[in-house]
Amino acid sequence: MKIFILLISLTIFIFAKDISPAVSIKVDGGVKDMILSGDNLIVGTDSGKLEVYNLKEKKITKKIQLPDIKDFMGDTIHTRVASLDYLDGRYAFLSDSGIGGYTNVWLNENNQTKKIITHKDKKMIVKLKFIDKDHLLFGFLGNEVSLYDIPNKKYIYTKQLSESKFSDFALNKDRTKAAFANESGINYIIDTKTGKVLKTLKGQNLDNVFAIDFKKDFVVCAGKDRRGAYYNLLTDSNGYFKGNFFIYATALSPSDKKVAFAMDEDNSISIYDLFSKENLARLKGLESKVNKIIFKDENTIIAAGDDNTILIWKLNKKGKK
Repeated sequence: MKIFILLISLTIFIFAKDISPAVSIKVDGGVKDMILSGDNLIVGTDSGKLEVYNLKEKKITKKIQLPDIKDFMGDTIHTRVASLDYLDGRYAFLSDSGIGGYTNVWLNENNQTKKIITHKDKKMIVKLKFIDKDHLLFGFLGNEVSLYDIPNKKYIYTKQLSESKFSDFALNKDRTKAAFANESGINYIIDTKTGKVLKTLKGQNLDNVFAIDFKKDFVVCAGKDRRGAYYNLLTDSNGYFKGNFFIYATALSPSDKKVAFAMDEDNSISIYDLFSKENLARLKGLESKVNKIIFKDENTIIAAGDDNTILIWKLNKKGKK
């Protein structure tokens, strides 16, 4: 019976169907970050642009161009929009300054863009997200977390989570909690209002976690150790899916029943059922390292890599095998 079950599991893994993309979108520059707000796909690129693509209208509806910077050799280059978010009519985004590794933070509202943190503040911020319209959560290179008060231009708190280098963080739906990942493989759930550590997640990744996602009761992690880890916060159960290559990106579906991992050298994305552990599909078509994966709904996945192409797949649409 055990051998039979093992053979069935292997068959599910081997014959998970390959799905080709249903839609291809071109943007100006390699994609560094991307979020979905309603039908608007908001994209940050390495050409210094924030672009808003409306999925219903099938066109770019907004562009924000940041000024070029000087690199360490004194040459003029594009900055990168390395992290971004949108809430209640406000866009926040993070870019390189070209000076000492310090970053700039920008705010765009009513078609006006202003810098709210500059290289002169000497901050090495890696990622940002809105907690509410007036507060931004920052993840720093040194694995510190800060809550920044935009109107009053001050930090409400700054806390060091560990000595390991920061990798990524993700918010839950109501933005009250965040899951933080770092190069040690140990993850932290924090209260975003206070910075208090609520839970520590460890044991499934043995090396750097490149990306993390947080939906409902699950946290998933994309690891350098080729492990796509998952933690059930409700039951305290955990485990991992084994990849064939470094796992650079991950995402949970809105229901937290499905997970996506970019876990193959050919830049394909594997979709699993988190409860049955079934390998549901493999998404093909990306030609560069996967930077970002988003579930629009349970059966629609959007992803992008280092190049200027964003692809959309439908799980319930038959793909080529």
